[in-house]
Amino acid sequence: MKRLLAIELQKIWKNRASRILTLTYFILLTCLSLIASIKFDIGPIHIRLADQGIFNFPFIWHFNTYVAALLKIFLAVVIVSMMANEYSYGTLKQNLIDGMSKKEFVLSKFLTVVFFAFVSTVFVFIMSLILGLNFSSYTEFGIIFSDLQYLLAYFVKLIGFFSFCLFLGVLIKRSAFAIGFLFVWFLGENISHAIIKYNFYNGVTPNLDKFYSYMPLESMSNLIIEPGSRLNAVKTIGKQIGVDGMKDYSVHFSTVSVVLCWTALFIFLSYKIIQKRDL
Repeated sequence: MKRLLAIELQKIWKNRASRILTLTYFILLTCLSLIASIKFDIGPIHIRLADQGIFNFPFIWHFNTYVAALLKIFLAVVIVSMMANEYSYGTLKQNLIDGMSKKEFVLSKFLTVVFFAFVSTVFVFIMSLILGLNFSSYTEFGIIFSDLQYLLAYFVKLIGFFSFCLFLGVLIKRSAFAIGFLFVWFLGENISHAIIKYNFYNGVTPNLDKFYSYMPLESMSNLIIEPGSRLNAVKTIGKQIGVDGMKDYSVHFSTVSVVLCWTALFIFLSYKIIQKRDL
């Protein structure tokens, strides 16, 4: 497995565009610390994010994993390009000629997906720990290491999303079209949900909402619910305008299971396509 992973990482590092995108992703993750300086006004209310406890333990695990997950598109492009380049440069065929089986080929891609997800998760953990220890009002051991389930959710979310990107790269073979299809799929899930919900069910659709919660991108999104409504300033505004912003922010095992099932399906389909395709 180390050999397969080493081969893939070498391919990515030698590709200038992939190298730049990967470095950009981790640089942007580091820039999360700059959020502390953001200030904005909502009417008479003046808000400085650093004063709202966004770097307090254990909230920081929720906040940082949610924001970091928004940047995953940079690595998604790397994953899709990684697969598309195999066709463009003929390295897929060359690997098979050199003795690599199709199963090993797909496994090497999946190992790369897991590697990126793992490194990103460790990076977010270390960065959040440093920020929390510097800015958090709570430094008790038990508080610091509570709510670490958001890191698990982040890890699973990245694996699921990158596996989907890998599948699209295998299926479509062109990185630009694969990313375009990913965007269309995202719009399709959200627009179709909204159209059916508000045109046929008048906005009250518990069963429809549950059905869409099993869709690939929606299930990945549900792993980490937006943390903004947990901020004190947002709660205050909500109370003033009579809006109850209470949500279920927990990481649910059922949602993790759904995403893992999609991950397994995407990898399986990728293998089947490679297995049957005339290369």
